[in-house]
Formats: sequence, C-alpha cells, structure tokens
Amino acid sequence: MTFRPSALAVLALLLLLTSSVAIEAQRDGGERADGPSTFTGRWSVVGRRQTLATEDKGGASIVSVSGAVVITSGPAMGRGFHGEAIALSDARHVSAGRALWTDARGDRVFSVLNEVRLDAGHRIHGTITGGTGRYAGLTGAYSFTWQYVTAGEGDVLQGRAADLEGWFRWPR
Repeated sequence: MTFRPSALAVLALLLLLTSSVAIEAQRDGGERADGPSTFTGRWSVVGRRQTLATEDKGGASIVSVSGAVVITSGPAMGRGFHGEAIALSDARHVSAGRALWTDARGDRVFSVLNEVRLDAGHRIHGTITGGTGRYAGLTGAYSFTWQYVTAGEGDVLQGRAADLEGWFRWPR
C-alpha cells in the first residue's frame, strides 16, 4: 500500500511552515529590509544628576539615567529595551553622552548622544553605532524631546521622552 498525502494535508503542512517563518521574523524584529526602517517610541527614565558650579548659570552636570524604551511603531529592532544613558552637559561648552539599549535576550544597541540637556522641551539626537548579537553592525539615528524632567529629593531626577523617532539599517 502506498501513502498518498491528501491535498488538505499538503495545504496544512504549507500553512504550518509559512506561519513558523512569520513567527521567527517577528521574533527577529521583522524582515531585514535593504533600506532604512523607521520607528517611533517613548523612553521613561529615572536617575541621578551631579552638578558642579561653574562661572555659567546652571553649572556643569553629569547625568546617569535608566528606564524603559518602548518602540510603538515600525518594523523595529525589538519592541522593548532597558535603556541606560550617561551624559556630560554644561551651559556653554560641552554636551555629549552615550546610550545603551538592552533587549530581553541581552542583545545590545549602542549609540552616541549629542546636544544633551535635560531641560523640558530640549531635543536630543542619537547616532546608533552598532550592537551585539542580532544588532551587530546596526546603524541609524534617532531623536527625542524631553516632555518633562522633574527633580526629586537630593540629586534624583525623572524624565520622559514621548516623541522618540528614528531610523535604522541592518548590516548587509
């Protein structure tokens, strides 16, 4: 007796294979397009600010913050990250920082921050410089405006960037 699969069984097998490929693409952050992909999101942070008095009003500050980065649209790298940033800013001369986003698997996205000031309404720009694991070789850029920054007791601060937007390109 020879076994001949029915058309229904073949169709079921094809659907199963197709859905597992789609699920794997979702796990990997979507299909890796040749061109840049855009994304939007938000970033809420809590951290500390240490300020040194200078001749300028406001002084110089070192800020270290961390919190949730949530990607809300686009075929993003991932949907959620733990974001960390360290920055140095003063009233006139220096403004620079670094950010690190880590996903649930422990894969990381690295970026350089420019024009860093934590005043409400100030726009900050980041350049994606690479990553680890599935983000190795990733490039791109993003920007956000602080919606608010509140100072807590001592040197504690909280902030939220509600209009995070950017683009990224997977390595070839």
